[in-house]
Amino acid sequence: MKRRDFLKVTGAGLAASTAVAAPAIAQSSPEVRWRLAASWPKALDTLYGGCEYFCKRVAEATDNKFQIQPFAAGEIVPGLQVLDAVSNGTVEMGNTALYYYWGKNPAFTFGTSLPFGLNTRSHIAWLHFGGGTDMLNDLLKEYNAVGIPTGSTGAQMGGWFRKEIKSMEDFRGLKFRVGGFAGTIIAKVGGVPQQIAGGDIYPALEKGTIDAAEWVGPYDDEKLGFVKVAKYYYYPGWWEGTGQGHNIMNLDKWNALPKQYQAVIETASRDTFTWVTGKYDYVNPPALKRLLVAGAILKPFPQEVLEACYNAAGEIYADLAKNNPHFSKMYSSLTAYRNETLAWQQVAELSFDSFMMRMRTRT
Repeated sequence: MKRRDFLKVTGAGLAASTAVAAPAIAQSSPEVRWRLAASWPKALDTLYGGCEYFCKRVAEATDNKFQIQPFAAGEIVPGLQVLDAVSNGTVEMGNTALYYYWGKNPAFTFGTSLPFGLNTRSHIAWLHFGGGTDMLNDLLKEYNAVGIPTGSTGAQMGGWFRKEIKSMEDFRGLKFRVGGFAGTIIAKVGGVPQQIAGGDIYPALEKGTIDAAEWVGPYDDEKLGFVKVAKYYYYPGWWEGTGQGHNIMNLDKWNALPKQYQAVIETASRDTFTWVTGKYDYVNPPALKRLLVAGAILKPFPQEVLEACYNAAGEIYADLAKNNPHFSKMYSSLTAYRNETLAWQQVAELSFDSFMMRMRTRT
């Protein structure tokens, strides 16, 4: 009898504990559904593919409890309106390049790439360890958003031109599609900047609405077909020593997430950085070879052009730093770090790469 009584009591206790534990577990891992608006068309399988990869990683890490559905540019909002959609709650999050919103505040350019700024490795280091992300989030907070760095394109190309660029005179009146803040520099040296979303660049170039266009690099440029309508392919893309993307979340939605889901987004974003940047490094070299076979004429920008643009950029930065606290703080931080890292990279990275290039030419 005592044994039967013990089993009854134990069974009742287990049932009670289960009744308490199940809701606690469910509450800590709720079913959450979000939408992600991207600035990229589906044809760009590395930029948009990175969004798909990110959403897949979030679902896998949460046993499908937290699911995020990606939408390409134009499916919910145009590619250049992602920040607005996140800010006003049209979508919970987006994947974009923050420099698209430099018109709201020029300091947004630090999220993607400051012209003549940092390369990919240095930029992600500054964001994570130099306070860059915290400073950008101080700015994003004014737009009811919070951001986390995700995939980067690496250093970009200088773009496709209908005519050869021999001197600064060739920039006079040149209608040039260029992303973000770099357009202010192009305008200062006599060009006419145009900000056009990725999917709209080819028809504008084909119709002659613009004279030149930059996008990313060989792999994506090949997909968008620019070699068919403009032959001169210039480098380097001095306005983008990196092309850093961001996941941006509506601040209210972010704050409402369980902490473990916030951690999953952070982890998946960093994982996506490796996926996107690694893929670009792997697919760009063979794509460049194919473009050359297709008729692309590869040219470096003349030194005169690079120096004129560099000097113009410095003047613009100095003026902005006087009146824009966000810009001033980020510019001071980034340039101090740039001076240190350039010296280190010359000792380590540049010397190694230069030696390997010399050896490559001998074999």
